[in-house]
Amino acid sequence: MNTATDRIERQIHIKAPRTKVWRALANAESFGEWFGVALKGKRFVAGEPCEGNITYPGYEHLLWKVVVERVEPERLLSFRWHPYAVDPEVDYSHEPTTLVAFELEETAEGTLLRLVESGFDQIPPHRRLEAFRMNSGGWDAQMKNIDVYLASH
Repeated sequence: MNTATDRIERQIHIKAPRTKVWRALANAESFGEWFGVALKGKRFVAGEPCEGNITYPGYEHLLWKVVVERVEPERLLSFRWHPYAVDPEVDYSHEPTTLVAFELEETAEGTLLRLVESGFDQIPPHRRLEAFRMNSGGWDAQMKNIDVYLASH
């Protein structure tokens, strides 16, 4: 495994208590608001799938599908998905998934949110670099989105 190509890592310091950041992550409806996916009435439960329509302009025709892996209150939320699975004509179900993990750490000024998406080295070579590139930029945007969401809620 080459960590430079296998994983995306981001972190942001959010000026909000860990409990508030956790609710924005672990409450599926709140997650959907800042992430851009319709998850009204959904829940994140370890071992169970969760899905909803993407609400981000230009991607509304896509279904966001994950399998929740771990839910450790106020510490860790993780799920598996097929990265950058944006072609509705392609069946990605036979491909390996990546693992997305959000970790929270309380700080004196708020909460440190760490995001790691790993497993890109297992993605088929013809999709790997584009999936890594697109998700890398996507996570940059999503870290800003959660920060803006928490500042306004």
